[in-house]
Amino acid sequence: MLDAEIISVSPEMDKVKKLILKIAKSNSTVLIRGESGTGKELIARAIHKNSLRSNEVFQAVNCAAINENLLESELFGHEKGSFTGAVSDKKGLFEIADGGTLFLDEIGELDIALQAKILRALQEKQIRRVGGVRELNVDVRVVTATNRDLLHMVGEKRFREDLYYRLNVLSIELPALRERRTDIPVLIDYFVAKHTKGTNHKITFAPDARKLLDEYAYPGNVRQLESALERSILLCEDDRVTLDDLPPEMTQSGGGTTASAAASGDLFALPIDGVNFEDVERSLIMQAMERTDNNITKSAKLLGLTFRTLQYRLEKFGFKKDEGTEEGEDS
Repeated sequence: MLDAEIISVSPEMDKVKKLILKIAKSNSTVLIRGESGTGKELIARAIHKNSLRSNEVFQAVNCAAINENLLESELFGHEKGSFTGAVSDKKGLFEIADGGTLFLDEIGELDIALQAKILRALQEKQIRRVGGVRELNVDVRVVTATNRDLLHMVGEKRFREDLYYRLNVLSIELPALRERRTDIPVLIDYFVAKHTKGTNHKITFAPDARKLLDEYAYPGNVRQLESALERSILLCEDDRVTLDDLPPEMTQSGGGTTASAAASGDLFALPIDGVNFEDVERSLIMQAMERTDNNITKSAKLLGLTFRTLQYRLEKFGFKKDEGTEEGEDS
């Protein structure tokens, strides 16, 4: 059975659930893709719970949350005296998760050197602790997740191509909350019940507050929805949530941007969990090129760039120049 916390009624998530059940029994690596806040770790845990390793350990680590100098030790362990502060031997997560599942979140944040060591661990099923000389056998099912475009990073030589294909044996694409809007009402009910459990609170919503909750774009996805509801439940008077109880970035943003953007008049706003600037730039350029049938001159005007600047960015992101496009107006 799937994890009871995968709350959904949408056909988009039904596809994800079916895929989880199909791939869970395998020992192959899994790559989970999705925006921040979509529940990638929840999906990883569901894969583990439905696998043949379900009675063994599940270990999770956010690769972006640990200093890269310490991450190698966290993953592979270290020997006493291998570096300042290594006062004793320490097992890494690959050893701790032996027989079970290791979830590597934000895998796109690994540096190239560490990527090579993870590739070797996956291929040889052996690791070596930092400062160690012995090869240790490990039997670990690795599940990874990212909100980055790894294939694009491969093209930029920032992610190893061989590791990408080793990780991407099986893949799951998690839809953003705005792409499965039928799940929003059931998630609201679920989070209200979760955050009032053990209390006598019977939460209701003012019509305009409920309308905003149902229609908001949620750039922070499910995590943002839960945070907004938890805040509202704590702040509301007489168990009735009003617009004043909702986070400012929701009520002042016009349906999906942040409050600071609305106040300052910015055209775009930074999502709560941040963005990868190159991914945003690449997405906007792609949209402009598609809208203008790959006409660089027209796309440059849409983006407020000169022809040469856009041409440089197209080359940077690996886009092919439309041979029929002339430089045209560019002064």
